[in-house]
Amino acid sequence: QLRLVESGGGLVQPGGSLRLSCAASGFTFNAHAIVWFRQAPGKEREGISCISNNGGSTNYADSVKGRFTISRDNAKNTVYLQMNSLKPEDTAVYYCAEDRINPFCVGYSSYYNWGQGTQVTVSS
Repeated sequence: QLRLVESGGGLVQPGGSLRLSCAASGFTFNAHAIVWFRQAPGKEREGISCISNNGGSTNYADSVKGRFTISRDNAKNTVYLQMNSLKPEDTAVYYCAEDRINPFCVGYSSYYNWGQGTQVTVSS
């Protein structure tokens, strides 16, 4: 299974942008979907975006659709999350995770290989 390391988080003003990266190592990077999750203080962890194994399909939570874009570059073993028009409510720890079962995005909980997370803080 993959080892995943997130980076790119930080402090940004409302309306600003960040690009998160999820760097992977392993032999199965193109085998399964990759999902971005986030967890804000006092909130449940939520899935916000997913991309299929070959990048052919994506999905987004309603809370981020139209503002965030997920992509993957299998040649670079990296998944990205471009976040635009950031809002204070986007403040959370962001995690990428390999879906250990599904090559395509699914709308329910699965089993995951997790990264360590990166903090995103949106504040003026």
